[in-house]
Amino acid sequence: MSLPVREAAAHSSIGAAPTILDDITLARIACAGGATRAQLVRDLAPLVTGRLSPSEWRQAAEAGIARLHARGLVQDSRGRLRATEAGAAAAARFLGAKDAEVPWSEQRDVWLVAKALGVDAAKPGPRKALSGPDGLSALVVQQAFGLALRQALSPSKLRAALALVALERAFGGNVKEGLAKGSQPLSSQAGRVLAGQLLQKPRDYLSDPRLIAALSAEQVGAARPDAEVMRLALLRRLAGAAPSAPVAATPKLVRPPVASPREAPRPQASETPQRPGLTQFSAGVLVAARSRAEGWPGSRKAFISRVWDAIRTSHPEWGLSEIEFKDMLAGAHRAGQLVLTGADLKNKQNIKEFEDSAILYKNTVWHYVRVED
Repeated sequence: MSLPVREAAAHSSIGAAPTILDDITLARIACAGGATRAQLVRDLAPLVTGRLSPSEWRQAAEAGIARLHARGLVQDSRGRLRATEAGAAAAARFLGAKDAEVPWSEQRDVWLVAKALGVDAAKPGPRKALSGPDGLSALVVQQAFGLALRQALSPSKLRAALALVALERAFGGNVKEGLAKGSQPLSSQAGRVLAGQLLQKPRDYLSDPRLIAALSAEQVGAARPDAEVMRLALLRRLAGAAPSAPVAATPKLVRPPVASPREAPRPQASETPQRPGLTQFSAGVLVAARSRAEGWPGSRKAFISRVWDAIRTSHPEWGLSEIEFKDMLAGAHRAGQLVLTGADLKNKQNIKEFEDSAILYKNTVWHYVRVED
């Protein structure tokens, strides 16, 4: 850009309100060694790719530099931009750092990514986690699902926390009321199944790291769980090139139900499902089970599939899919609110009932809800 055009851009933009790109531009200038205009345009161009053309970005960069000059935050010395004392302090405040004068690679991959996630990179734990792919994936997922960001959780701890998130969403946030302190924790397999329901297209993973990687990539809209790709997606979000809210911030708990005679009618888009608490859900299930139970006194039980048929008819306001119903049923069993049992298939006439009722848990398959007379 020629000097007259550059000056024109400066004069026309001085009165404009500062933008988040101005803060990022200042942070880049405040790095060790400052930056030439060419370096600044080159280093920040990936953050606006797809939103601004190269010429538009050069004009926007000049406008931002002009605003920073007018505020006394940067100075131009022999063709190199440097932060003034006030500019360096402003950049440090923006980043949450004591000193913004660090190499650009560190500021970009750690401090700016931390800013995008709302993580305190001034603390050693989060700062170390952001430098590696596993820690980055964990913090992305923790931020997306409202978990604490004091440190990056291990894959197993994060999987357990996500399984609880899935259960709480299924129970309308009331799952803890029925989970006693002494209740048996979820197995790793069951936890991954539940946590996997938080994906837009739920699926099962054989390991916790793969599950976390898939969730993190989805949350930032990345095609794959590559650290560089995810960092760039986060920086574009910070710069305003992507929505500020996580991709699928409230992902569906389960796969969209396939239309079938077994599936309950779903609420209209304008309706809000009235999800039951654990106690309310368990009571409703037991009432439904009594109406469908078979056997003799003291040993009565109802196929889970038949109980589902009754629940979808008697409680359409809950807005449950069959998979959600089974997830909640398993949670109620683990909380001691009701008892599920399995059975060997002896009467092949009931094979469809067995298949439709099956709930896999650890090495057990449940088919019945037990009814206490």
